[in-house]
This record gives sequence, structure tokens and C-alpha cells, in this order.
Amino acid sequence: MADLGKVSRALISVTDKTGVVEFAKALAEEFGVEIISTGGTAKVLVEAGVPVVPIEEYTGFPEMMEGRVKTLHPKVHGGLLARRDSEQHMAEAAEHGIGMIDLVCVNLYEFEKTVAKPDVTFADAIEHIDIGGPSMLRSAAKNAAAVTVVSDPADYDAVLAEMRANDGATTLETRRRLQVKVYTTTAAYDTAISTWLAAQVEGATAAPLTAEGEFAAPASMGMKLEKAQDLRYGENPQQAAAVYRFDAANAPLFSSDAPLVGAEQLQGKPLSYNNFLDAEAAWNAVREFDEPGVIILKHQNPCGSAVAGDVTEAYDRAFACDPKSAFGGIVAVNREVPLSLVEHFADRDKLFVEVLIAPSFTPEALERLAKRPNLRVLATGAASGHAKLEMRTVDGGMLVQRVDTVDEDPATFTFPTERKPTDAEMRDLMFAWKVCKTVKSNAILIAKDEMGIGMGPGQPNRVDSALLACQRAEEVCERLGWEAGGYACASDAFFPFRDNVDTLAAHGVTAIIQPGGSVRDEESIDACNEHGIAMVFTGTRHFRH
Repeated sequence: MADLGKVSRALISVTDKTGVVEFAKALAEEFGVEIISTGGTAKVLVEAGVPVVPIEEYTGFPEMMEGRVKTLHPKVHGGLLARRDSEQHMAEAAEHGIGMIDLVCVNLYEFEKTVAKPDVTFADAIEHIDIGGPSMLRSAAKNAAAVTVVSDPADYDAVLAEMRANDGATTLETRRRLQVKVYTTTAAYDTAISTWLAAQVEGATAAPLTAEGEFAAPASMGMKLEKAQDLRYGENPQQAAAVYRFDAANAPLFSSDAPLVGAEQLQGKPLSYNNFLDAEAAWNAVREFDEPGVIILKHQNPCGSAVAGDVTEAYDRAFACDPKSAFGGIVAVNREVPLSLVEHFADRDKLFVEVLIAPSFTPEALERLAKRPNLRVLATGAASGHAKLEMRTVDGGMLVQRVDTVDEDPATFTFPTERKPTDAEMRDLMFAWKVCKTVKSNAILIAKDEMGIGMGPGQPNRVDSALLACQRAEEVCERLGWEAGGYACASDAFFPFRDNVDTLAAHGVTAIIQPGGSVRDEESIDACNEHGIAMVFTGTRHFRH
């Protein structure tokens, strides 16, 4: 067949030496392929008894400049790039003593692993930028009509199997497939380098952020995503899905110190698409608190939220917010999970939980959790920080923005009403403000005693959200035997009209925290003064769509 490419000479130079000895032995022993090799790879092959032509012997030039120059030579690239069907190319190759190289087996210096090390130096990172490797891969891939290029050890067996089936040759179909893989690999490699270098030039540790922490949108962005796992399906069974992790160069930008993708799954069924979405929302929410805190989240909204002196008490309070909605939810905890917390939700409350996520778990807690083998248990190792940027696809492109966190300084808040919040009200307001940003907009969160007892998520108008949140708060008070009223309220955006305040006042809200900034702020302020409500302006909006 015209598209078969006989392999007579191969150049092998790899960083990842997995399987390379077996691959080279098969080439040499089964097919009589001449092996050219470099440095450390040549040493490994020779020690394994594989006959090797050292690169310096083949080119007539020694490796030089501490290995920076060894394969950048016409005898290498001419042997890769020469078109076998061109009389001119083949004549020029013969004139200059350039032999054909039919197979290249190369993988690259581990730049990404190098820069992921916390103590990496700039000089060390630069030395791990591969030059010869990408050059050989690109030359070989450009001439895939004749040259087989292997950039991934996972392809060794398939290439050998094809050569065995075709008397030492590969098919054009396979060479084209490997060609695509090469350019995908080199594109991701260059992206990792450019992303990391850009961060160093800008003086940042992780990417296109200004000194003030704002997102400075570059003219272009590139990144490599590595598949972490296939998912059973997406939001619905008819949707295929997978989850990917960011490469090491982009992880400091798009991943926190304790990311969800990368958490250790200690037990349970594989995470679904919806599990990931909900766990992400719950995990980001609970990390807003310095105090021991628990978020119980269902369908992207925190149906239960509380802080307390310890996480077991915080769980009890969060569960009390809405036991009905907690069923089948995600529980996120910002401290190590003790046995008592597991006993409370599993034994006392008989609560069905999809995912339990926390920094760590005591051995006793894990022993009890093992009795629920389907429960997905994730340990992140820490509960600090957030990613810096987040992205969302839209038809034809990608939206990128700085991650929204509640990092406003209360010293910058303004208090426009006649009555100012009490210390107790201020604690509840700050609690509600942190939880409210996790609620789908238009968002209203009613808090009492640092518990999120009323939530109004995702309504088309803010009055309906306020009414829904108040009704839920009243239900909680009735169920717990509390006196209704005395609520603190957070609104993720400003009130466009005073009807929001009137509705909240009618249901016992005594303090409100909101961004302010409406052209009708004075109407809301006047309404608060009429109802004796204390109101706080933060100056910052927290929409979540």
C-alpha cells in the first residue's frame, strides 16, 4: 500500500522513560531498526543491551552548552523533513550525507512539574524549557506523510502492533493521528511556558492580575486541561460529560489551595456532573467563614448555613434551617469532621447526603462513614483561599472573571439610617452577607443568631425573593419555637424601590445589609427610618447567576 511507511531508522530521546526500553528493543530486534539516541536515554538503552548510535556520532558534533544543543542539526531535521517523493529533496539529502529518519520517539522536559514546585527558581524553570524536543516533534509531525512520530508512551504498543501487521511499516492513518497528538502536545507545552513567564514578568505569582488583584484581561489566553475522569453523564442522562483539571501553569490562577478537582475521594460512588457543581458552590461558600462553619446546599443554593463554636454544633444549626431541603444535599465543613458530626447526620437525623466535603476526617468519623459506602466523601487537605479567576463557556467563546469573594472591609461600610445596627445585628448581617453571595440572584438571605433561616433565591424580582425568604424564616421560627422577628437581612444587590423594605419590615426584619447605589436609595433609607430598621451600605454587589 502506498501509504505504508517503513521504519528503518529511529531517533529516541525521552524524559519519561516508561516503556522505552521495551519499545526500543522491539524496534531493533524484531524489525532491525537503527536506533539513534541522546544523553540519558542512550545510557538507559545501552545498559539494557539495545544497540544505539549516539547522537554526536550521527551528527559529527558533540552535545554542547550543557546539553542545550544536541539535536538541532541538519542531519536530524533534514532526515525528518525531507519529502520522500521529491527528487530535489532526496538529491540534496544525498549530497550532504543526510540519512532518512523514519520514526521519532520524543517526550518533553517536565516544565509543568518543575514550575509546580513551591521552591522553583526562575533559572531552573528556564532550563526545563525544552527546545530540541518540540523541534523534532514538529519536524517529524510536519512530514507525517512519511515519518511516524511518537510523543506518548501510551502509543508504543499500538505502533509496534501495526508494524508487526505491516512488515515493519505504519499506516498513514496512524501517522496522521499521531501528528495531531504532537501539535496538541506542543501547543499545550508552549501555553504552559507563556502563562508561567507572563506571571513572572508581571511580578505576580499566578497570572494576569494587577498589583491590586484586579483581572487585567490579556489579548489572548491559552491553557491545557487534563481529563481527570469521565462522568456517568451530564446534568441529564442524555448529556455526555467529563471533568478536567487545569495544568500546573494555570492551576495557581484557576484553582484554590484546596481545589475540588484534586480533592481525595475517600469513599463513595464517582462524582456526577451535578455533584461537582453543587460541591463547588458549597465548598466556596463554607470557606468564607473564619469560624467553624457548615453549609448544606441543594441545587446550587445554601438551604442550611451556620457557624458555631465547633462544626458539630454548626451542622446541627445548619440542618435546623431547612431539614426538608437538606435531604439529598451537599454538606461542606470548613474544619476536620469528627465522629459526632457524622453520628448527628447519619444516625440521629437519618439524613441522606450526596457529598460530604471537608479538609479532613478523624479515623473514627471515617469508620462510621464506611457504613454508607455510596456516600461520596472528599478530603481537600485545607479550607483556605479561593481560586483567582473563573470561567464559563458561552456559545462561541468563554467568559472569564475574577472570582467573587466577600473581602470587603466593614470599616468602609456606610450607615445611612437614623438607627445603627447593634453588635448582635452586625454579627448576623456579616454572616448573612457572606452566605448571600452563594444564593442565586435575585438573592435575599434572612439570618438570626448566625443561622441562614430564610432564603429567597433566583426570583425575577427582588420583592418576591424577599417575601419567600421571610416566609421561610417564619416557618423555621415556628418549628424551633422561636419568637418570630428580629431578623437580619442581606440583599446581593441594591433595592430599586422601597417596596423591598416595606415587605421585609412587615415580616420582622430589623437590620438590612445591601450594596446601595440605587438612584432611589433615599426612598429605601426613608422607609427604613419609618420602620426603625438599621441599614448598612457595603458598596459592593454580589450577583450569582
